[in-house]
Amino acid sequence: MSIEFFITSLVVVLVPGTGVIYTLATGLTRGGGISMAAAFGCTLGILPHIAAAVLGLAALLHASAMAFQIVKFAGVVYLLYMAWAALREKGELAVDEKIDVRSIRGVILKGFLINILNPKLSIFFLAFLPQFIPAGTEYVALRMTGLGGIFMLMTLVIFIGYGIFAASVRRHIVSRPRFMTWVRRIFSATFVTLGVRLALAER
Repeated sequence: MSIEFFITSLVVVLVPGTGVIYTLATGLTRGGGISMAAAFGCTLGILPHIAAAVLGLAALLHASAMAFQIVKFAGVVYLLYMAWAALREKGELAVDEKIDVRSIRGVILKGFLINILNPKLSIFFLAFLPQFIPAGTEYVALRMTGLGGIFMLMTLVIFIGYGIFAASVRRHIVSRPRFMTWVRRIFSATFVTLGVRLALAER
């Protein structure tokens, strides 16, 4: 792994996107423990995109307008659903102390869906990973897989950091109902904005 790959990946992961927003929201309302499940789900959601880039499937997605649009608008619909759920008092941003297997699975699944339904990620990895593989390298697919694994590990660690940060300020926020209402509105507006950006995205 080159220092250029490390720095570039760090910048990409640190920039707030749908996964970061979801992890922050989970940590803020449900605590640091379950925010780790959100981080894991979001990280898991980029695995198919990396696999697609390694296997060349991302190129097919890029070439097929219909496939791209189907995945894209599925992602848009899901982000709008997340925006609607965030506004409800008993919805996505409901303050909940209970942590059980069912809730953990649900959080992981939602994080996974947030990233798997973004076709731009496959195209991103298809363009991103090969830049850090020297010309003439043998076993290119294996090298890309290794870089993808490092990227996923960085994503997981940084997202966990975001979740723990949100959990650390949780008690100062959730105890104020009026403030929580505005927090829900902000997260909802953010999901809508991300959904609009995805809807306008081109191959």
